[in-house]
Formats: sequence, structure tokens, C-alpha cells
Amino acid sequence: MNACDEIVSLTQDLIRIPSMHSRPEEIMRCADFVVQWCGRQGITARKIVHDRTPSVLVMPGDHARLLLMTHVDVALSLVLFRDRLRALERNGRTQGDMVLGLLITGDEETGGENGAARALEGIGADFAIALDGGGPERIVTREKGVVDIMLTATGKAAHGARPWLGRNAIDMLLEDYARIRELFEGDDGGDHWHRTVNFGKIRAGESINQVPHTARGWFNIRFTEDDDPQRLAEAIADRVRSRVEVLSTIPVFASPPSPMTDILLDIAPGAVLTREHGASDARHLMVHGIPGAIWGAEGFGTQHGLEECVSIPSIEKLHDRLSTLCDRLESDGGR
Repeated sequence: MNACDEIVSLTQDLIRIPSMHSRPEEIMRCADFVVQWCGRQGITARKIVHDRTPSVLVMPGDHARLLLMTHVDVALSLVLFRDRLRALERNGRTQGDMVLGLLITGDEETGGENGAARALEGIGADFAIALDGGGPERIVTREKGVVDIMLTATGKAAHGARPWLGRNAIDMLLEDYARIRELFEGDDGGDHWHRTVNFGKIRAGESINQVPHTARGWFNIRFTEDDDPQRLAEAIADRVRSRVEVLSTIPVFASPPSPMTDILLDIAPGAVLTREHGASDARHLMVHGIPGAIWGAEGFGTQHGLEECVSIPSIEKLHDRLSTLCDRLESDGGR
């Protein structure tokens, strides 16, 4: 069985475990499966748990030259690590001599605060690759940040037969939305690398014949490295009548310069550095000053959907390129 066939087979085993955030016990079972698989391969792996979220560390020590960040159902990194270790062992070396480390986390759907964010407090790396986006020909070095806010508009209740006696909170919320949108006008030529806002959810009213007293709206804001999220939230609060509450903030991922980026482009002819509008665990690297990229197999934009899939040929291509990268790092004598 070649590496790609084994990756596919192991992926099938992993995705049979329904490791969704709504089923934390299954995420834990998947992490245990990974640790047990490593044990059968003679690989030292360590499971850590924070707030019931497991992560698995497969490291040469506390620091790796190259760290692959994956989620519990991504098998490519495991097979790659095993094969690189076998090659070292044939030359009398051990896991402690590996250039490669793995961080496998169980909270891909909930932001990584209990997974990557916590695990990176105890390990280090010269460079990290999050296998969670991009594609074999697209190496992502920037991703937008995210701010989620809630607006609460307070009007005056009245009967629907006499709406002029009240003040409709929905109307107030929509008026505030129009004011917010003024902060998000503009385009930079088509790729939409500017801040955006989405009015995603509204809750108001108890009855169709009643003027609602209260209306709440939830907004998802994506911002670039040119924006200050705190100032953006303050600008929104200054121009609306509703009460503004910042629910969460996810920082921008913008990798510091690294010679490793040039190596990636060298081993992946035709690949380009690019940026994406989503957010991944790569953002947690910024706290520790670790340069990195998001690089993955081709998923056709189906991630987290009912039709989620991945191109098997692209898995093989990515595996081969990562193996070449490890060859390069192992042969340069630690430079």
C-alpha cells in the first residue's frame, strides 16, 4: 500500500467517528484513536485536554523546525510523520531527531481557543503549516480577522392597530444597519480584500399584531490588517442608537516574513502566495511570533458542508511536496 492509499484508508477510519462539536465524547474518542494508532507505529504521542477539548502532540521535543497543525480527522500528517520517522530509524536515529512535529486538535468548528491556542503555549516551532485551507497551488499567508457584534434596539410597544403610538424596534435596528453599512463601502478591484459586514440573524417581536419593543441583530464582520477591530467597534457604537455588544474578536493572520516561504514556492512549482477571507487556527501563531502558512489539499470550497469532500490526487501531491520539504530540512544539517 502506497502512502496515498494508506492516507485514504486511515481517513476512512477517522471520519467514521462523528467527531462534531455537538458530540464531544466522539471528539475525545477520535483523539484516543490517533494516540493508539501512533502507539502501534512506535510513535510517541501525548494527549492534552483543556476544557474537555483534546489535542494530540506528536513532537521531537518541545520545539520543531516544521510544525503541521491539523484536526483530528486529517490523516496525511500522521502517515507523513510515520514515514519520515522510519527513514530516520533506518539510519540509527530517533523521534528526537525529527525536524517535523504535529499538533492535532479537536476544536476545528469552535475557534481553536481550547486546542491550538492552549497547545502552542507549551511548544514552539520555526515555521508552521496549518493543513486547513488553500490548495496545492495556493499557499495562504494572510487571512481576515473576525468581529461578531450584537445590537439591541429598544423602542416602544404598541398594538398593531395603532402603530403610530409605538416605536418599532425592528425599524430602529434596520436604520442602524444602514448606518453601519456606510463604514463598509468601497472595493479594491474585485478580490474584496477590505472589511465586510453580514447581518446574519435577527430576533424581535412576540406577535404579528404587536409593535415590538426590543429587536436584536447579530453581525459578522471580517476585517483586514489595515483595520483596528476595537476602533471599528467604537465607530459603530458612535453612529447607531442601539446598544452595541462585542461578542468575540478573532485576530488577523498575517505571517511574519520567513525564508521558509521561499522554500515552499521552490518545492511547489506554479504555486502562489495568496490570502483568504476565512479564519483558521493559523491565527494563534501570531501570539507567539511563529511564521506560517495555510496549505492543504483541494476541497472545492466544501469544508463543513454536507457535501464536504477532498481531491485524492491533491492529497498525494501535497504529501509529496511536504515530504520533499522534510528532505530539504533534514539535509541542511539544522541550518
